[in-house]
Amino acid sequence: MLVELSHVIEAGMVTYPGLPGPEIGEHLTREASRASYAPGTEFSIGRITMVSNTGTYLDTPFHRYADGTDLAGLPLSAFADLDTVVIRDPAARGVDVADLAGRDVAGRAVLLHTGGDRGWRTPAYAEDAPFLTEAGASWLAERGAALVGIDAVNIDDISPAAEGRRPAHTILLAAGIPIVEHLTNLAALPPAGARFTAAPPRVAGFGTFPVRAFAILGPSGS
Repeated sequence: MLVELSHVIEAGMVTYPGLPGPEIGEHLTREASRASYAPGTEFSIGRITMVSNTGTYLDTPFHRYADGTDLAGLPLSAFADLDTVVIRDPAARGVDVADLAGRDVAGRAVLLHTGGDRGWRTPAYAEDAPFLTEAGASWLAERGAALVGIDAVNIDDISPAAEGRRPAHTILLAAGIPIVEHLTNLAALPPAGARFTAAPPRVAGFGTFPVRAFAILGPSGS
């Protein structure tokens, strides 16, 4: 069973406050293409202009560090067919060590199910949004998490109180742990056992790109 975990990308939509929405159109229309092909044959070639932080996307170390691994350098094993651990119902807005303790995260995709996606494409999405604390990020890095994802606007606290600090990005990406932000539908996953994939294209010199994130459930729902 396949479970969709990514948002739809649509023209003009806002993903992160202050960043422009995508512009989606056509490079070659079906009508214009008819002049190049046999009668009855036509094609559409689309064009999209967008920032890399659009929709559900994956951050590589290059997003934070100039000498970090970029999208082209990440191996498939970094983001494909990963065993999962889902962390639900954090005790506070910041997912902390107490929410993570006792879970075996080594080599797994750790998905933070906060319910933050309920506000997607509304002003509430970025207000008092859930995040991963600095201590939580350190705990995951020290225990060898393979990837960390969240169903919220950012893995870090983006409120004014954070004063622009991004400790979760800093710690996880320094450890070579990719981050997936703006996930959705994590309620459909079991606490453990699903297989997670969030594959971006191999773009050299890029640190972030949208993904089609999904999970595979076994016959028993896990």
